Amino acid sequence: MKQDDEPLYVSKRNRRGVIALIVFSVIIVFLPRFAQLFNSDVELDVSTEDVKAFEKAKKNFKYQKRNFYPKYEKKKRFSVPPKKFNPNDYSAEDWMNLGLSEKQVAVLLKFTKNGIRSNEDLKRIFVISDELYALIKDSTYYPERPKTEYTPKIIEEKKVQKLEINTASIEDLENLKGIGPFFAKQIIKYRDRLGGFSSKEQILEVWKMTIETYDKLIPQIEIDKSKIKKLKINEVTPEELKNHPYLNWSQVNSIIKMRMQRTKFNSIDEIQESKLIDSETFEKLIPYLSL
Repeated sequence: MKQDDEPLYVSKRNRRGVIALIVFSVIIVFLPRFAQLFNSDVELDVSTEDVKAFEKAKKNFKYQKRNFYPKYEKKKRFSVPPKKFNPNDYSAEDWMNLGLSEKQVAVLLKFTKNGIRSNEDLKRIFVISDELYALIKDSTYYPERPKTEYTPKIIEEKKVQKLEINTASIEDLENLKGIGPFFAKQIIKYRDRLGGFSSKEQILEVWKMTIETYDKLIPQIEIDKSKIKKLKINEVTPEELKNHPYLNWSQVNSIIKMRMQRTKFNSIDEIQESKLIDSETFEKLIPYLSL
């Protein structure tokens, strides 16, 4: 049968084309729906309340994360007295609550035991730093002492030959009353590190020195400040500075760097420009430094 004799006749080639067209059309129609099954971006029905709740939770999480570690607050060295007080009546515990160490309190109580009459007397006690004095000066009071008649007595003073501690030998110290070989050795050792004692109170800084030994020693010694060996700040080595008991390595390093930057110091006061040298340390160093 010929193709021209049948109007509905479709050739084999045309049939294949029609089938391919139908398959291609089906793919185009159903492909988006099929792909949607694998699409992870699913639209969610989120209300305004849900959004606000999410934002609030997000802020709380950030706040908790930021505050997970507690902030470090630098502890103040000294405290303000809770109320007005008479320094002569303060106990060891009271002074320690203000920030003094046990050893400092022991020295302070020795002075208050004899009685102090004013803030000027209080300020002269070497364990009371300028920082502590500034905090307590407005909280102190001193009761007036009753006036008593004074009858002068003539007392014959016995002249006692005192030992000059900055030139004394170990043997000299051992011969003093109440001072044995151990403390004699420790005093000489600390004196050499300092360069000499500038005040009697520095004896308390000697390793293992007790108040009892200190009380026995003080009446038997005297101090000649001219015997102090000073460090020339423009020539001293880092090792020599580090050996001094009033300086640590960070402070020494700061002083040496400042000297290198300036070529030399024109005044000892210039070392105060270092942030590591506070006023208390500087006052203690003054007797031991020179240009």
